[in-house]
Amino acid sequence: MISISLCMIVKDEELVIGRCLDSVKDLVDEIIIVDTGSTDKTKDIAMMYTDNLYDFEWINDFSAARNFSFSKARKDYILWLDADDILLNEDKIKFQQLKETLDNKVDMVIMKYNVTFDKNNKPSFSYNRERLLKRTMGYLWCGQVHEAIAHSGNILYSDVAISHKKIKATPLDRNLKIYETMILNGKKLDPREEFYYARELMDNNRLDDAIEKFTLFIDSPEG
Repeated sequence: MISISLCMIVKDEELVIGRCLDSVKDLVDEIIIVDTGSTDKTKDIAMMYTDNLYDFEWINDFSAARNFSFSKARKDYILWLDADDILLNEDKIKFQQLKETLDNKVDMVIMKYNVTFDKNNKPSFSYNRERLLKRTMGYLWCGQVHEAIAHSGNILYSDVAISHKKIKATPLDRNLKIYETMILNGKKLDPREEFYYARELMDNNRLDDAIEKFTLFIDSPEG
């Protein structure tokens, strides 16, 4: 059976981090928490679950923080979660079965990410995310915001789902500010960043700017 390191980056997540860790603590063999500047009880709660707690100075770069968390992993595979994610009971069972049967030739496991729910608490919108990764493949996160890992290697699509159960709202302009700081510092956005920058502009009701950036994305040969 494979072994799994859970890697998380957190900041001011006292309302949800215990719920997250309770849902996964019996499924993983190592828990790594990287804190990027909490001022609440997040770190105190995390220490109830693991001694692998690290501080990381926030530099407006989600990938840098996630890659730091990955660098601390020592098990066969790495599972990443956000603090407001959980595994529902049926997915805990599926995850345990996956752990017990996963062929170690698999490099990356793609899982469903349930991000919105209807009035009956059934998923109403889901998409796929790279979720369980073979450590020795050296996968790295890319993108300062809306970060992701490029899909490569021997990939397995699983029916395990992670459920996103947000309690507090993210500041609407947080990601927009990161993109605009990147641009101010001379960063040329790649097509993926251009798309997400346009989406942040749209979400912040800067519609003319959003149309301009979406158009640039669509017209780009790489878009």
